[in-house]
Amino acid sequence: MPSIIETITNRQKKHQVVDVKSGDTVKVHQKIREGSKERIQIFEGLVIRTDRKQSFTSTITVRRITSGVGVEKSYLLHSPLVMKVEVVKRAKVRRNYLVYMRDRSGKSARLSGMSFDRGAVNAIDDKEAEAEVEHIKEEAEAAHEVEAAKKAQEEAKTEAKAEEALAQHDAAKTE
Repeated sequence: MPSIIETITNRQKKHQVVDVKSGDTVKVHQKIREGSKERIQIFEGLVIRTDRKQSFTSTITVRRITSGVGVEKSYLLHSPLVMKVEVVKRAKVRRNYLVYMRDRSGKSARLSGMSFDRGAVNAIDDKEAEAEVEHIKEEAEAAHEVEAAKKAQEEAKTEAKAEEALAQHDAAKTE
């Protein structure tokens, strides 16, 4: 009989996650909440560390150079805020922790690439996550349509006011 902790972690655990390894270049799609709005932000970079791959608390550390400054983010793979992890490139490395990449820049920061089946690696059948991504996209499109309708209505009002003012001006000229 499983313990209470095991049942809770199994309930929160995603059914399937992408097999991410150190040396992979990945795109992490993360859900960001700003007030009442939600959006998906993509962070692309090199995986320099993977921890506890078989565990519920498995993490990856992704590093990228932004405006000459190195930025590292750690992601829990089973977090509900991480919508999708997509492997873009795969490199041949011999270590699990690529912390030496922090000191490198330019050509010395290159890793030798290797071929892999991108479609097979990124294929995940998680219907709940896909449905949630679609739901967020639909909400964003609906909000965009509402904004466009409001903008068109305001433009019509200002155009009507301008025509009315022009008609009054023409009426004043003829008198």
